[in-house]
Amino acid sequence: MVTRRLNHIFRPDGRAFIVAFDHGMLDGPAKGMEQPAETLRKIAAGGADAILTSYGTALRFAKEIEPLGLILRMDGGGTKLGKMGPGSQFYSIEDAIRIGADAVAVSAFPGAPEEESSMRMLAKIISEAHAWGIPVMGEMVPGGFDSPDHMRTAESISIASRIGAELGSDWVKIPYAEGFEEVTSTCYVPAVILGGAKKGSERVMLEKIRTALDVGAKGVAIGRNIFQADDPQAMTAAVAALIHEDVSVDAAMDILNGKN
Repeated sequence: MVTRRLNHIFRPDGRAFIVAFDHGMLDGPAKGMEQPAETLRKIAAGGADAILTSYGTALRFAKEIEPLGLILRMDGGGTKLGKMGPGSQFYSIEDAIRIGADAVAVSAFPGAPEEESSMRMLAKIISEAHAWGIPVMGEMVPGGFDSPDHMRTAESISIASRIGAELGSDWVKIPYAEGFEEVTSTCYVPAVILGGAKKGSERVMLEKIRTALDVGAKGVAIGRNIFQADDPQAMTAAVAALIHEDVSVDAAMDILNGKN
């Protein structure tokens, strides 16, 4: 069952293009998410493989996300109106099954004050999910979401990703850093890179994805750089071509700019 569900997220080439659309749990109606239906339709039309989202979005926009693999965000840690805490489990595996999720996602923070509690939660959910044949994406962020640059080196990410694999994650979502081959050469489950805040040029983002793929990354799980793009469908198509067609950055830029 785990393998069958993974095939709804990873294509036969072993790669996955996941759009993270769970930011509403923290930010509410973030830019690009004010009216989810149209954005979700564009993401699906652009060629994404799966979407990582909240229970509410999965419940209310089932028609729009039907073409996509569904990954349910199981945990949370506060909102922008309050103070971000260490995170806790919000939903059960039964909730994930109820909405037809193909996989679930949980964050853990090696090297952060909440290291042990977050890893315990990840291990607990992995055990429960695998009992039902549901795969788990471990979002392994060394030092936590707001960690300084010295916590996001290839060495730290390599340690965090391997810990996620050792705990039983079926694949890991991790930051990208220079020297990323150190990560992919020592993590024995697929690793996809996260996107982070939308900043810099589209070319810079596409170059980062191209480099990560070339050294062994198995795809991406990015959000704001997709749904906050001027044209989310074109941006989705450009990233999909990088991942599944192995095009160059120039070719991806042509797709983004409507020249291909």
